[in-house]
Amino acid sequence: MSAAPLVGYSSSGSEDEAEAEAKGAAAGRTGLGTGGHPRGQSPVPSQRFPVPDSVLNMFPGTEEGPEDDSAKHGGRVRTFPHERGNWATHVYLPYEAREEFLDLLDVLLPRAKTYVPQLVRMEAFHLSLSQSVVLRHHWILPFVQALKDRMASFHRFFFTANRVKIYTNQEKTRTFVGLEVTSGHAQFLDLVSEVDRVMEEFDLTTFYQDPSFHVSLAWCVGDAHLQLEGQCLRELQEILDEFEDSEVLLRVHAEQVRCKSGNKFFSMPLK
Repeated sequence: MSAAPLVGYSSSGSEDEAEAEAKGAAAGRTGLGTGGHPRGQSPVPSQRFPVPDSVLNMFPGTEEGPEDDSAKHGGRVRTFPHERGNWATHVYLPYEAREEFLDLLDVLLPRAKTYVPQLVRMEAFHLSLSQSVVLRHHWILPFVQALKDRMASFHRFFFTANRVKIYTNQEKTRTFVGLEVTSGHAQFLDLVSEVDRVMEEFDLTTFYQDPSFHVSLAWCVGDAHLQLEGQCLRELQEILDEFEDSEVLLRVHAEQVRCKSGNKFFSMPLK
């Protein structure tokens, strides 16, 4: 059995997707106009001086992104290079981990690491509703407003994610252990349909066909699906099925959608 393609991740990192501020976004749209000067007058020439590093470092939230150094990100490699003024953007549904959920991970992950020792637990948990796409900085707020307009009519709903599954990203540079959604799939498809409409308005890539919605639990660099599927996968599913109150624990109330663009977060509560 081959690993399912990963839903909604680039290879730049799942917790820090938005650090990958990369090339191209909102193609074909009109950008901000340039400044002018009164008719008949010539613009005053100006000289630009380099800004000292000590000043630049005071503003970590500016459009300048981090250097592409995979050694600083656990070996992760960006899908697209960083380019000034471009912000990697991701739409998702947050998964708030309760103490009992972390207790379950404390049992699952040590077993998985007997097969792939380099697995690392995720620092935060979510279910993707979009691919990682790129926005020009001045399109972030219009993009988020369009999302809010689309999400305004959606009601909260319950879903269950209780099937262990192995995923790889499209480039097969990373592998994930995840929990696949087994109920609530239709509601997720409805959400993605609205997110896709916004993506199309901004000439961005829409979501995958026939997606497997899931919560990633752990990841590693490289393609390790052969080691994790088969016997390992069966053992992990058995642990989950036998875990106390797992049916209640893995039934989740979806209450909001979030968008992360660069270092900015935007929340869209469901009705």
